[in-house]
Amino acid sequence: MKTDLPKKQKGAVAIEFALVFVIFFAVFYGIVSYSVPLLLMQSFNEATSEAVRRSVALDPTTPSYSTAVVNLANTVLQQQLSWVPAAFNITYGAGGNASAAYTGGVLTASVNYPSSKLAQVIPFLVLPGVGTVPSLPATLSAQSSIQF
Repeated sequence: MKTDLPKKQKGAVAIEFALVFVIFFAVFYGIVSYSVPLLLMQSFNEATSEAVRRSVALDPTTPSYSTAVVNLANTVLQQQLSWVPAAFNITYGAGGNASAAYTGGVLTASVNYPSSKLAQVIPFLVLPGVGTVPSLPATLSAQSSIQF
């Protein structure tokens, strides 16, 4: 019994492997590069809604209520996003990526994270004919608000 490939087919396996590898790598990279931003968006939405939810429990007769409610919301945002590695460089509080504001009886917790900061963690590929992978908006944003 002969187990060798014919002379005409000796390089066919290498060529087929190269073509299949490119397809599998593209699918794998797509899954990884889009799962991180989607996970961040889900976490941002959960963090903002939890910050607003916990702020409702604060007693309205507390001295400096508006400051206390904003501080509580900022603390909750930081607690909820504490699992995010430091490499993502999320800043908290006024002027940061994750912040809360209380104006006109409305508490708003928001996270505005520039997609450019993701390039520090996930390399973006620029493919001819496709463009940048992953293709993301300029800012990943989540916001929750409640009127007291």
